[in-house]
Amino acid sequence: MKDELAKFLSKNTTLSDELINTIVENSILERYRKGTMLLNAGELSNKCYLILKGCIRSYLIKDGEEKTIEFYTEEQPVSPVNFGKNTPSDYYFECIEDTIACIGTPQQENEMFQKFPQIESNSRIMTETIMATCQESLANYKITSAKDRYLKLRKDRPDLIQRAPQYQLASYLGVTPESLSRIRKRLSKI
Repeated sequence: MKDELAKFLSKNTTLSDELINTIVENSILERYRKGTMLLNAGELSNKCYLILKGCIRSYLIKDGEEKTIEFYTEEQPVSPVNFGKNTPSDYYFECIEDTIACIGTPQQENEMFQKFPQIESNSRIMTETIMATCQESLANYKITSAKDRYLKLRKDRPDLIQRAPQYQLASYLGVTPESLSRIRKRLSKI
Protein backbone atom coordinates (compact mmCIF):
# COMPACT_ATOMS: atom_id res chain seq x y z
CA MET A 1 0.00 0.00 0.00
CA LYS A 2 2.93 2.32 0.48
CA ASP A 3 3.44 2.12 -3.30
CA GLU A 4 -0.10 3.49 -3.81
CA LEU A 5 0.68 6.35 -1.43
CA ALA A 6 3.88 7.17 -3.33
CA LYS A 7 1.96 7.12 -6.65
CA PHE A 8 -0.68 9.45 -5.22
CA LEU A 9 1.92 11.91 -3.93
CA SER A 10 3.88 11.81 -7.21
CA LYS A 11 0.73 12.47 -9.20
CA ASN A 12 -0.73 15.21 -6.98
CA THR A 13 2.24 17.17 -5.64
CA THR A 14 5.38 18.89 -6.81
CA LEU A 15 7.51 17.31 -4.10
CA SER A 16 10.88 15.74 -4.84
CA ASP A 17 11.18 11.96 -5.00
CA GLU A 18 13.37 12.08 -1.90
CA LEU A 19 10.71 13.95 0.08
CA ILE A 20 7.96 11.66 -1.18
CA ASN A 21 9.98 8.67 0.03
CA THR A 22 10.47 10.34 3.43
CA ILE A 23 6.71 10.95 3.74
CA VAL A 24 5.89 7.40 2.70
CA GLU A 25 8.38 5.89 5.18
CA ASN A 26 6.96 8.02 8.01
CA SER A 27 3.32 7.35 7.18
CA ILE A 28 0.95 5.31 9.30
CA LEU A 29 -1.27 2.92 7.35
CA GLU A 30 -4.34 1.39 8.98
CA ARG A 31 -6.78 -1.31 7.88
CA TYR A 32 -10.42 -1.02 8.85
CA ARG A 33 -13.20 -3.58 8.45
CA LYS A 34 -16.47 -2.74 6.79
CA GLY A 35 -18.77 -1.18 9.40
CA THR A 36 -15.96 0.39 11.44
CA MET A 37 -16.94 3.78 12.85
CA LEU A 38 -13.97 6.12 12.48
CA LEU A 39 -15.77 9.00 14.18
CA ASN A 40 -19.08 9.36 16.00
CA ALA A 41 -21.06 12.52 16.54
CA GLY A 42 -20.01 14.08 19.83
CA GLU A 43 -16.41 12.86 19.60
CA LEU A 44 -13.29 14.93 19.05
CA SER A 45 -11.46 14.28 15.80
CA ASN A 46 -7.71 13.77 15.99
CA LYS A 47 -7.30 11.83 12.74
CA CYS A 48 -7.59 12.59 9.06
CA TYR A 49 -7.28 9.99 6.33
CA LEU A 50 -6.14 9.46 2.77
CA ILE A 51 -7.98 6.48 1.35
CA LEU A 52 -5.76 4.04 -0.48
CA LYS A 53 -8.43 1.34 -0.83
CA GLY A 54 -12.07 1.25 0.21
CA CYS A 55 -14.93 3.64 0.86
CA ILE A 56 -15.88 5.86 3.79
CA ARG A 57 -19.24 7.57 4.21
CA SER A 58 -19.83 10.71 6.22
CA TYR A 59 -23.30 11.36 7.52
CA LEU A 60 -25.26 13.08 10.24
CA ILE A 61 -28.54 12.32 11.91
CA LYS A 62 -31.30 14.87 11.40
CA ASP A 63 -34.79 14.32 12.83
CA GLY A 64 -33.89 10.69 13.51
CA GLU A 65 -32.77 9.99 9.92
CA GLU A 66 -29.28 9.42 8.53
CA LYS A 67 -28.35 12.06 5.95
CA THR A 68 -25.38 11.03 3.83
CA ILE A 69 -23.11 14.01 3.24
CA GLU A 70 -20.29 12.44 1.20
CA PHE A 71 -18.63 9.25 0.03
CA TYR A 72 -14.84 9.11 -0.03
CA THR A 73 -13.01 6.54 -2.17
CA GLU A 74 -9.50 5.81 -3.39
CA GLU A 75 -7.10 8.75 -3.46
CA GLN A 76 -9.50 11.05 -1.65
CA PRO A 77 -8.59 12.81 1.58
CA VAL A 78 -11.03 12.67 4.48
CA SER A 79 -10.70 15.48 6.99
CA PRO A 80 -13.54 15.88 9.47
CA VAL A 81 -14.68 19.48 9.96
CA ASN A 82 -13.47 19.44 13.56
CA PHE A 83 -10.11 17.78 12.79
CA GLY A 84 -7.52 19.06 15.25
CA LYS A 85 -9.99 21.36 16.97
CA ASN A 86 -11.23 20.87 20.46
CA THR A 87 -14.87 20.72 19.38
CA PRO A 88 -17.13 17.69 19.11
CA SER A 89 -18.13 16.40 15.70
CA ASP A 90 -21.67 16.67 14.34
CA TYR A 91 -20.81 13.96 11.81
CA TYR A 92 -20.28 10.22 11.71
CA PHE A 93 -17.60 8.60 9.53
CA GLU A 94 -18.15 4.94 8.69
CA CYS A 95 -16.27 2.46 6.51
CA ILE A 96 -18.82 1.01 4.10
CA GLU A 97 -16.14 -1.32 2.70
CA ASP A 98 -12.96 -2.80 4.07
CA THR A 99 -10.65 0.20 3.93
CA ILE A 100 -6.92 0.92 3.99
CA ALA A 101 -6.01 4.51 4.78
CA CYS A 102 -2.99 6.65 5.51
CA ILE A 103 -3.56 8.34 8.86
CA GLY A 104 -2.65 11.89 9.78
CA THR A 105 -2.77 13.59 13.17
CA PRO A 106 -2.47 17.29 14.04
CA GLN A 107 0.86 16.65 15.80
CA GLN A 108 2.27 14.66 12.88
CA GLU A 109 1.05 17.32 10.43
CA ASN A 110 2.72 20.14 12.42
CA GLU A 111 6.00 18.22 12.67
CA MET A 112 6.07 17.57 8.92
CA PHE A 113 5.21 21.20 8.13
CA GLN A 114 8.03 22.37 10.42
CA LYS A 115 10.58 19.99 8.91
CA PHE A 116 9.46 20.38 5.30
CA PRO A 117 7.78 23.73 4.51
CA GLN A 118 7.09 22.63 0.93
CA ILE A 119 4.63 20.04 2.29
CA GLU A 120 2.56 22.83 3.84
CA SER A 121 2.53 24.69 0.54
CA ASN A 122 1.42 21.56 -1.33
CA SER A 123 -1.24 20.88 1.32
CA ARG A 124 -2.61 24.39 0.84
CA ILE A 125 -2.85 23.90 -2.92
CA MET A 126 -4.61 20.54 -2.47
CA THR A 127 -7.00 22.11 0.06
CA GLU A 128 -7.87 24.89 -2.39
CA THR A 129 -8.64 22.28 -5.05
CA ILE A 130 -10.84 20.33 -2.63
CA MET A 131 -12.68 23.52 -1.62
CA ALA A 132 -13.37 24.38 -5.25
CA THR A 133 -14.76 20.89 -5.83
CA CYS A 134 -16.98 21.22 -2.74
CA GLN A 135 -18.31 24.59 -3.89
CA GLU A 136 -19.10 23.18 -7.32
CA SER A 137 -20.82 20.17 -5.77
CA LEU A 138 -22.95 22.35 -3.49
CA ALA A 139 -23.94 24.67 -6.34
CA ASN A 140 -24.82 21.66 -8.51
CA TYR A 141 -26.95 20.20 -5.72
CA LYS A 142 -28.85 23.46 -5.28
CA ILE A 143 -29.68 24.06 -8.94
CA THR A 144 -30.37 20.60 -10.34
CA SER A 145 -33.22 18.12 -10.07
CA ALA A 146 -32.86 14.77 -8.34
CA LYS A 147 -32.79 13.08 -11.74
CA ASP A 148 -29.96 15.35 -12.92
CA ARG A 149 -28.02 14.76 -9.68
CA TYR A 150 -28.35 11.01 -10.22
CA LEU A 151 -27.21 11.32 -13.85
CA LYS A 152 -24.19 13.36 -12.74
CA LEU A 153 -23.36 10.77 -10.07
CA ARG A 154 -23.68 7.99 -12.64
CA LYS A 155 -21.38 9.89 -15.02
CA ASP A 156 -18.77 11.18 -12.53
CA ARG A 157 -18.71 8.40 -9.91
CA PRO A 158 -20.28 5.28 -11.43
CA ASP A 159 -18.44 3.05 -8.95
CA LEU A 160 -20.54 4.41 -6.07
CA ILE A 161 -23.71 3.00 -7.60
CA GLN A 162 -22.26 -0.49 -7.09
CA ARG A 163 -20.41 0.20 -3.85
CA ALA A 164 -22.99 1.99 -1.69
CA PRO A 165 -26.42 0.74 -0.61
CA GLN A 166 -29.34 2.38 -2.41
CA TYR A 167 -30.72 4.01 0.75
CA GLN A 168 -27.36 5.76 1.30
CA LEU A 169 -27.20 6.88 -2.33
CA ALA A 170 -30.76 8.19 -2.09
CA SER A 171 -29.90 10.17 1.04
CA TYR A 172 -26.78 11.54 -0.67
CA LEU A 173 -28.91 12.69 -3.61
CA GLY A 174 -31.53 14.21 -1.30
CA VAL A 175 -34.37 11.82 -2.17
CA THR A 176 -36.09 8.82 -0.64
CA PRO A 177 -35.06 5.31 -1.71
CA GLU A 178 -38.45 4.96 -3.41
CA SER A 179 -37.88 8.14 -5.44
CA LEU A 180 -34.44 6.91 -6.47
CA SER A 181 -35.97 3.61 -7.60
CA ARG A 182 -38.48 5.53 -9.74
CA ILE A 183 -35.72 7.67 -11.26
CA ARG A 184 -33.65 4.59 -12.09
CA LYS A 185 -36.65 2.81 -13.54
CA ARG A 186 -37.57 5.77 -15.78
CA LEU A 187 -33.98 6.09 -16.98
CA SER A 188 -33.75 2.39 -17.77
CA LYS A 189 -36.58 2.82 -20.28
CA ILE A 190 -34.75 5.53 -22.19
